Amino acid sequence: MMNVFCKTLLASALATATLASAHAADPLTVYGKLNVTAQSNDIQGESETTIQSNASRFGVKGAFELSSSLEAFYTVEYEVDTGDDSKENFKARNQFVGLRGNFGEVSVGRNDTMLKKSQGKVDQFNDLSGDLKNLFKGENRLAQTATYVTPSLSGFKFGATYAASGDSDQLEQDGYSLAAMYGDSGLKKSPIYASIAYDSDVKGYQVARATVQGKLAGFKLGAMYQQEEKVYAYDEEGVVNPFDGDSYSGYLVSAAYTIDAIVLKAQFQDMEEKGDSWSVGGDYKLGKPTKLFAFYSSRSYESKTEDDNFIGLGLEHKF
Repeated sequence: MMNVFCKTLLASALATATLASAHAADPLTVYGKLNVTAQSNDIQGESETTIQSNASRFGVKGAFELSSSLEAFYTVEYEVDTGDDSKENFKARNQFVGLRGNFGEVSVGRNDTMLKKSQGKVDQFNDLSGDLKNLFKGENRLAQTATYVTPSLSGFKFGATYAASGDSDQLEQDGYSLAAMYGDSGLKKSPIYASIAYDSDVKGYQVARATVQGKLAGFKLGAMYQQEEKVYAYDEEGVVNPFDGDSYSGYLVSAAYTIDAIVLKAQFQDMEEKGDSWSVGGDYKLGKPTKLFAFYSSRSYESKTEDDNFIGLGLEHKF
């Protein structure tokens, strides 16, 4: 059923795109990307080779002008797992509707939290085996959210996400995710991007995060510092109770350097009492929407005796 629905959605979007309303603030856009790697994965001494998808996706988005000062906008996006044995390989990603105007923008639905959004592009191995989510909590996309983001105020933006207790990931608690951000995360409109963010009772955790990224002598340099603490958990009987856990801290540093069509990348991450990870790799741009890339990632857990190692060669095409 999911495959049939998604095929119908895509067909409808393509048809609608050709008949975009004159009132649309932005024509309806069909977009996505395919990111697929051939990998050798060595996990706790067990090796396998895979041809795997890395958050490949497709979606539709658009905006509609309601008045001279107000517009509606929406996004409906699905992950497509090309490496899943099942043909039912669609998974929900961001799916929300909202309003924007001089007051900023508000949206409701399934969405990334503000803490997750606040990382910008500091993670040079996002969606790959070296993704920061493997050691840091807080990379959350929740089904029942309401998010508000202010207009840009001299380069600053502030945002808040409310996570409803009815969301099954929320352990019966209302949660909040807050962020203050400065600059352009793509480093195209400003030479520096910085943010601070905080999660309260989001998926059972409290998380504080600070991120900075900037350009220096041809390099893109980034850093992140995080503190996290588990505050709610299920007990042996499946009942949610407060969890009196320790607070742990960690950091990440990343760098990228561009030489013509080649981007060289490196990253190191460490989380107290959990482990560390390092990655190196490179991208080769074949054209604006398409790149070849390769990477090597190694992750060490303090609770395990052997490291996990990943080597991959991949192709990404955006549309």
